[in-house]
Amino acid sequence: APGYLIGGVPQDFDQSARLGETDFFVIEADEYDTAFFDKRSKFLHYYARTLILNNLEYDHADIFRDLEAIKAQFHHLLKTLPASARILYNGSDDNIVDVISRGCWSEKQAVGSEFYLSDISPDGSRFTMHIGNESGSVDWGLSGQHNVLNALHAAAAARHVGVTLDVAAQALSEFSGVKRRMELRGQVGSVAVFDDFAHHPTAIATTLAGARAKLSGRIIAVLEPRSNTMKMGCHKDALAASLQSADVVLAYRAAGIDWDVAAALGASASVYSNVQEIVDNLVDNVQPNDQIIVMSNGGFEGIHQRILDALNAKE
Repeated sequence: APGYLIGGVPQDFDQSARLGETDFFVIEADEYDTAFFDKRSKFLHYYARTLILNNLEYDHADIFRDLEAIKAQFHHLLKTLPASARILYNGSDDNIVDVISRGCWSEKQAVGSEFYLSDISPDGSRFTMHIGNESGSVDWGLSGQHNVLNALHAAAAARHVGVTLDVAAQALSEFSGVKRRMELRGQVGSVAVFDDFAHHPTAIATTLAGARAKLSGRIIAVLEPRSNTMKMGCHKDALAASLQSADVVLAYRAAGIDWDVAAALGASASVYSNVQEIVDNLVDNVQPNDQIIVMSNGGFEGIHQRILDALNAKE
Protein backbone atom coordinates (compact mmCIF):
# COMPACT_ATOMS: atom_id res chain seq x y z
CA ALA A 1 0.00 0.00 0.00
CA PRO A 2 2.48 2.68 -1.11
CA GLY A 3 1.67 6.35 -1.43
CA TYR A 4 1.52 7.78 -4.93
CA LEU A 5 0.88 10.84 -7.06
CA ILE A 6 -0.13 10.19 -10.68
CA GLY A 7 -0.41 12.92 -13.32
CA GLY A 8 -3.68 11.47 -14.59
CA VAL A 9 -6.73 9.49 -13.49
CA PRO A 10 -5.85 5.82 -12.86
CA GLN A 11 -8.55 3.33 -13.75
CA ASP A 12 -7.45 0.88 -11.04
CA PHE A 13 -7.71 3.32 -8.12
CA ASP A 14 -10.39 5.66 -6.80
CA GLN A 15 -8.06 8.65 -6.64
CA SER A 16 -4.94 10.06 -8.31
CA ALA A 17 -2.99 10.52 -5.06
CA ARG A 18 -2.79 9.13 -1.53
CA LEU A 19 -0.28 9.11 1.33
CA GLY A 20 -0.22 5.33 1.65
CA GLU A 21 0.58 3.09 4.59
CA THR A 22 4.31 2.42 4.06
CA ASP A 23 7.58 4.29 3.67
CA PHE A 24 7.33 4.04 -0.13
CA PHE A 25 5.97 6.84 -2.30
CA VAL A 26 5.73 6.68 -6.11
CA ILE A 27 5.55 9.96 -8.00
CA GLU A 28 5.39 10.92 -11.64
CA ALA A 29 7.50 13.99 -12.25
CA ASP A 30 8.90 16.06 -15.10
CA GLU A 31 11.05 19.10 -15.69
CA TYR A 32 8.24 21.68 -15.61
CA ASP A 33 8.81 24.55 -13.20
CA THR A 34 7.61 24.35 -9.60
CA ALA A 35 5.65 27.61 -9.35
CA PHE A 36 5.60 31.15 -10.65
CA PHE A 37 7.90 32.06 -7.73
CA ASP A 38 10.14 28.97 -8.05
CA LYS A 39 11.46 28.29 -11.53
CA ARG A 40 13.35 25.15 -10.55
CA SER A 41 12.05 21.92 -12.07
CA LYS A 42 9.55 20.14 -9.84
CA PHE A 43 11.59 16.95 -9.63
CA LEU A 44 14.45 18.73 -7.85
CA HIS A 45 12.33 18.77 -4.68
CA TYR A 46 11.68 15.03 -4.44
CA TYR A 47 15.07 13.51 -3.45
CA ALA A 48 14.33 10.13 -5.01
CA ARG A 49 15.95 6.88 -3.97
CA THR A 50 14.81 5.07 -7.13
CA LEU A 51 14.75 7.17 -10.29
CA ILE A 52 13.46 6.23 -13.75
CA LEU A 53 14.72 8.27 -16.71
CA ASN A 54 12.69 6.99 -19.65
CA ASN A 55 12.88 9.77 -22.23
CA LEU A 56 14.19 13.30 -22.59
CA GLU A 57 13.09 15.55 -25.44
CA TYR A 58 12.54 19.23 -26.05
CA ASP A 59 9.20 20.40 -24.69
CA HIS A 60 7.74 23.19 -22.53
CA ALA A 61 9.02 25.93 -24.82
CA ASP A 62 7.29 28.45 -22.58
CA ILE A 63 9.76 27.52 -19.81
CA PHE A 64 12.98 26.36 -21.53
CA ARG A 65 14.85 28.12 -24.30
CA ASP A 66 16.33 24.91 -25.77
CA LEU A 67 17.07 21.23 -25.14
CA GLU A 68 20.31 22.06 -23.35
CA ALA A 69 18.38 23.96 -20.68
CA ILE A 70 16.29 20.84 -19.99
CA LYS A 71 19.39 18.64 -19.86
CA ALA A 72 20.83 20.97 -17.23
CA GLN A 73 17.81 20.39 -15.01
CA PHE A 74 18.15 16.62 -15.38
CA HIS A 75 21.84 16.92 -14.49
CA HIS A 76 20.89 18.84 -11.34
CA LEU A 77 18.35 16.10 -10.57
CA LEU A 78 21.05 13.42 -10.64
CA LYS A 79 23.12 15.50 -8.24
CA THR A 80 20.29 15.41 -5.65
CA LEU A 81 20.43 11.61 -5.41
CA PRO A 82 22.38 9.80 -2.68
CA ALA A 83 25.03 7.18 -3.42
CA SER A 84 22.53 4.48 -2.34
CA ALA A 85 20.01 5.55 -5.00
CA ARG A 86 19.47 3.61 -8.21
CA ILE A 87 18.99 5.22 -11.62
CA LEU A 88 17.10 3.13 -14.19
CA TYR A 89 17.57 4.74 -17.57
CA ASN A 90 16.73 4.20 -21.22
CA GLY A 91 20.11 3.43 -22.78
CA SER A 92 18.77 4.01 -26.30
CA ASP A 93 17.88 7.65 -25.59
CA ASP A 94 20.93 9.70 -26.58
CA ASN A 95 19.84 12.71 -24.54
CA ILE A 96 19.57 10.65 -21.36
CA VAL A 97 22.90 8.95 -22.02
CA ASP A 98 24.46 12.40 -22.44
CA VAL A 99 23.07 13.55 -19.09
CA ILE A 100 24.29 10.39 -17.36
CA SER A 101 27.76 10.91 -18.81
CA ARG A 102 27.99 14.32 -17.13
CA GLY A 103 28.37 12.59 -13.81
CA CYS A 104 26.47 11.06 -10.92
CA TRP A 105 27.45 9.01 -7.87
CA SER A 106 24.45 6.66 -7.70
CA GLU A 107 23.95 3.11 -8.97
CA LYS A 108 22.98 2.90 -12.66
CA GLN A 109 21.13 0.29 -14.69
CA ALA A 110 20.46 0.65 -18.41
CA VAL A 111 17.79 -0.87 -20.63
CA GLY A 112 19.38 -3.40 -22.96
CA SER A 113 22.04 -4.60 -20.57
CA GLU A 114 21.02 -5.40 -17.00
CA PHE A 115 17.34 -5.52 -17.91
CA TYR A 116 15.76 -6.13 -21.29
CA LEU A 117 12.72 -7.37 -23.24
CA SER A 118 11.94 -10.31 -25.51
CA ASP A 119 8.99 -11.85 -27.37
CA ILE A 120 7.32 -8.48 -27.91
CA SER A 121 4.11 -8.77 -29.95
CA PRO A 122 3.72 -6.28 -32.83
CA ASP A 123 1.14 -4.24 -30.92
CA GLY A 124 2.96 -4.38 -27.57
CA SER A 125 0.15 -6.21 -25.78
CA ARG A 126 2.39 -9.18 -24.89
CA PHE A 127 6.05 -9.33 -23.95
CA THR A 128 8.56 -10.89 -21.56
CA MET A 129 10.75 -8.91 -19.18
CA HIS A 130 14.20 -10.03 -18.04
CA ILE A 131 16.17 -8.65 -15.10
CA GLY A 132 19.22 -10.62 -14.02
CA ASN A 133 18.19 -14.28 -13.75
CA GLU A 134 14.51 -13.44 -13.40
CA SER A 135 11.89 -13.23 -16.13
CA GLY A 136 8.17 -12.48 -16.26
CA SER A 137 5.61 -12.41 -19.08
CA VAL A 138 2.96 -9.73 -19.45
CA ASP A 139 -0.34 -9.95 -21.36
CA TRP A 140 -2.28 -6.73 -20.93
CA GLY A 141 -4.78 -4.42 -22.63
CA LEU A 142 -2.33 -1.64 -23.48
CA SER A 143 -0.52 -1.17 -26.79
CA GLY A 144 2.51 0.63 -28.15
CA GLN A 145 6.24 0.20 -27.67
CA HIS A 146 6.34 3.22 -25.33
CA ASN A 147 4.06 1.40 -22.88
CA VAL A 148 6.24 -1.71 -23.09
CA LEU A 149 9.25 0.37 -22.05
CA ASN A 150 7.19 1.99 -19.30
CA ALA A 151 6.34 -1.48 -17.98
CA LEU A 152 9.95 -2.66 -17.95
CA HIS A 153 11.15 0.44 -16.12
CA ALA A 154 8.32 0.14 -13.58
CA ALA A 155 9.16 -3.51 -12.92
CA ALA A 156 12.85 -2.66 -12.51
CA ALA A 157 11.98 0.11 -10.04
CA ALA A 158 9.71 -2.20 -8.06
CA ARG A 159 12.47 -4.82 -7.98
CA HIS A 160 14.76 -2.26 -6.35
CA VAL A 161 12.48 -2.32 -3.30
CA GLY A 162 12.02 -6.10 -3.26
CA VAL A 163 9.18 -6.91 -5.67
CA THR A 164 10.10 -9.98 -7.71
CA LEU A 165 9.71 -9.88 -11.47
CA ASP A 166 6.99 -12.55 -11.58
CA VAL A 167 4.86 -10.56 -9.13
CA ALA A 168 5.44 -7.37 -11.15
CA ALA A 169 4.47 -9.15 -14.38
CA GLN A 170 1.23 -10.40 -12.84
CA ALA A 171 0.39 -6.91 -11.58
CA LEU A 172 1.11 -5.35 -14.96
CA SER A 173 -1.11 -7.94 -16.66
CA GLU A 174 -3.98 -6.70 -14.47
CA PHE A 175 -3.21 -3.00 -15.05
CA SER A 176 -6.20 -1.20 -16.57
CA GLY A 177 -4.34 1.93 -17.60
CA VAL A 178 -4.91 5.62 -17.08
CA LYS A 179 -7.74 7.69 -18.45
CA ARG A 180 -6.94 9.65 -21.61
CA ARG A 181 -4.30 7.14 -22.69
CA MET A 182 -6.01 5.40 -25.61
CA GLU A 183 -9.15 5.37 -23.49
CA LEU A 184 -12.15 3.96 -25.34
CA ARG A 185 -14.83 6.62 -24.89
CA GLY A 186 -17.54 4.77 -26.76
CA GLN A 187 -18.52 2.73 -29.76
CA VAL A 188 -21.37 3.10 -32.22
CA GLY A 189 -21.77 -0.02 -34.30
CA SER A 190 -18.28 -0.94 -35.43
CA VAL A 191 -16.93 2.62 -35.12
CA ALA A 192 -14.87 3.33 -31.99
CA VAL A 193 -13.87 6.69 -30.47
CA PHE A 194 -10.69 6.87 -28.36
CA ASP A 195 -9.30 9.68 -26.24
CA ASP A 196 -5.54 10.13 -25.94
CA PHE A 197 -3.46 12.80 -24.21
CA ALA A 198 -0.73 12.75 -26.89
CA HIS A 199 0.41 16.30 -27.65
CA HIS A 200 4.09 15.87 -28.56
CA PRO A 201 5.20 14.43 -31.95
CA THR A 202 6.89 11.43 -30.33
CA ALA A 203 3.80 10.62 -28.25
CA ILE A 204 1.57 11.05 -31.30
CA ALA A 205 3.74 8.74 -33.40
CA THR A 206 3.99 5.97 -30.78
CA THR A 207 0.29 6.13 -29.97
CA LEU A 208 -0.74 5.83 -33.60
CA ALA A 209 1.83 3.10 -34.32
CA GLY A 210 0.47 1.07 -31.41
CA ALA A 211 -3.08 1.57 -32.63
CA ARG A 212 -2.11 0.57 -36.16
CA ALA A 213 -0.62 -2.70 -34.90
CA LYS A 214 -3.57 -3.51 -32.63
CA LEU A 215 -6.70 -2.22 -34.36
CA SER A 216 -8.33 -3.13 -37.65
CA GLY A 217 -9.99 -0.64 -39.97
CA ARG A 218 -9.00 2.92 -40.82
CA ILE A 219 -7.14 4.99 -38.23
CA ILE A 220 -8.59 8.51 -38.12
CA ALA A 221 -6.46 10.97 -36.13
CA VAL A 222 -8.21 14.06 -34.78
CA LEU A 223 -5.52 16.43 -33.48
CA GLU A 224 -5.64 19.60 -31.43
CA PRO A 225 -2.19 21.27 -31.18
CA ARG A 226 -3.00 22.79 -27.81
CA SER A 227 0.09 22.72 -25.57
CA ASN A 228 2.11 25.91 -25.22
CA THR A 229 4.97 24.31 -27.15
CA MET A 230 2.62 23.31 -29.97
CA LYS A 231 0.96 26.72 -30.11
CA MET A 232 4.38 28.32 -30.44
CA GLY A 233 5.09 26.10 -33.46
CA CYS A 234 8.21 24.48 -31.99
CA HIS A 235 7.18 21.01 -33.17
CA LYS A 236 5.49 21.93 -36.44
CA ASP A 237 8.25 20.43 -38.62
CA ALA A 238 7.86 17.01 -36.95
CA LEU A 239 4.06 16.85 -36.97
CA ALA A 240 3.47 15.44 -40.46
CA ALA A 241 5.87 12.53 -39.89
CA SER A 242 4.35 11.77 -36.49
CA LEU A 243 0.94 11.24 -38.11
CA GLN A 244 2.05 8.83 -40.82
CA SER A 245 0.36 5.80 -39.23
CA ALA A 246 -3.06 7.44 -39.62
CA ASP A 247 -5.20 6.95 -42.72
CA VAL A 248 -7.06 10.22 -42.21
CA VAL A 249 -5.93 13.34 -40.31
CA LEU A 250 -8.28 16.07 -39.14
CA ALA A 251 -6.64 18.96 -37.29
CA TYR A 252 -8.12 21.83 -35.30
CA ARG A 253 -6.50 25.24 -35.66
CA ALA A 254 -7.54 26.92 -32.45
CA ALA A 255 -7.21 30.59 -31.64
CA GLY A 256 -3.69 31.54 -30.59
CA ILE A 257 -1.90 29.49 -33.24
CA ASP A 258 -0.02 31.84 -35.58
CA TRP A 259 1.71 29.24 -37.77
CA ASP A 260 0.28 27.51 -40.83
CA VAL A 261 -1.12 24.20 -39.59
CA ALA A 262 -2.22 23.16 -43.09
CA ALA A 263 1.24 23.72 -44.55
CA ALA A 264 2.88 21.80 -41.69
CA LEU A 265 0.62 18.77 -42.07
CA GLY A 266 0.55 18.68 -45.86
CA ALA A 267 -2.15 18.06 -48.42
CA SER A 268 -3.26 14.74 -46.90
CA ALA A 269 -4.65 16.45 -43.80
CA SER A 270 -7.76 18.59 -43.37
CA VAL A 271 -7.57 21.61 -41.07
CA TYR A 272 -10.57 23.25 -39.41
CA SER A 273 -11.10 26.31 -37.24
CA ASN A 274 -14.44 25.03 -35.94
CA VAL A 275 -14.91 21.86 -33.88
CA GLN A 276 -18.42 21.24 -35.18
CA GLU A 277 -17.07 21.10 -38.73
CA ILE A 278 -14.77 18.26 -37.65
CA VAL A 279 -17.70 16.38 -36.13
CA ASP A 280 -19.79 16.89 -39.28
CA ASN A 281 -16.95 15.70 -41.52
CA LEU A 282 -16.47 12.56 -39.46
CA VAL A 283 -20.15 11.66 -39.46
CA ASP A 284 -20.53 12.34 -43.18
CA ASN A 285 -17.53 10.21 -44.17
CA VAL A 286 -17.42 7.50 -41.52
CA GLN A 287 -16.91 3.90 -42.66
CA PRO A 288 -17.45 0.58 -40.87
CA ASN A 289 -14.62 -0.36 -38.47
CA ASP A 290 -13.21 3.18 -38.37
CA GLN A 291 -11.05 3.86 -35.30
CA ILE A 292 -11.26 7.55 -34.35
CA ILE A 293 -8.41 8.68 -32.09
CA VAL A 294 -8.77 12.16 -30.59
CA MET A 295 -5.43 13.58 -29.42
CA SER A 296 -5.29 16.65 -27.22
CA ASN A 297 -4.08 17.67 -23.76
CA GLY A 298 -7.28 19.63 -23.19
CA GLY A 299 -11.04 19.17 -23.26
CA PHE A 300 -11.25 19.85 -27.03
CA GLU A 301 -14.73 21.37 -26.54
CA GLY A 302 -16.17 17.98 -25.64
CA ILE A 303 -15.55 16.64 -29.14
CA HIS A 304 -15.46 12.99 -28.03
CA GLN A 305 -19.06 12.94 -26.83
CA ARG A 306 -20.18 15.18 -29.69
CA ILE A 307 -18.82 12.63 -32.17
CA LEU A 308 -20.55 9.77 -30.37
CA ASP A 309 -23.84 11.65 -30.16
CA ALA A 310 -23.70 12.51 -33.86
CA LEU A 311 -22.91 8.91 -34.79
CA ASN A 312 -25.81 7.65 -32.66
CA ALA A 313 -28.12 10.19 -34.30
CA LYS A 314 -27.03 8.97 -37.72
CA GLU A 315 -27.71 5.34 -36.72
